[in-house]
Amino acid sequence: MAMSSGSAEGEPMMDINTTPLIDVMLVLLIMFIITIPIQTHAVKLDLPSNQANPPKNPVQADKNKVTIDAAGQVYWNGTPIDLKTLRQYLDISQQMNPIPELHLQPDPQARYVVVDEVLAVTKRAQVEKMGFVGNEAYANY
Repeated sequence: MAMSSGSAEGEPMMDINTTPLIDVMLVLLIMFIITIPIQTHAVKLDLPSNQANPPKNPVQADKNKVTIDAAGQVYWNGTPIDLKTLRQYLDISQQMNPIPELHLQPDPQARYVVVDEVLAVTKRAQVEKMGFVGNEAYANY
């Protein structure tokens, strides 16, 4: 930037000093930025609350019942599951203190292969307290 100085004859400078003007403009700009309300963009969502219906633990503390129907479907306390989920539930139950009982009740018409697979899963999970329920249903076989 070029600066001019007074002439040799002692005349005053005729240029405007812009430094205070720039300072005032910057202060005003900052004041406007601060006083502008923050724009919030919100999307209203109605999320379900878990307080009304807490998730139910599928593994009960005292006893759990595994049933196998005639079609070969495995049920854990009345809920249909697959063998992988059965293993997860068995692992959870074996870590509980005290260990809950496991009641196995296969349907008399259930295929032995399915019952054998369920027994293999329980053996791999190292189930300690297990019993067969409803053996009287097999009296006619």
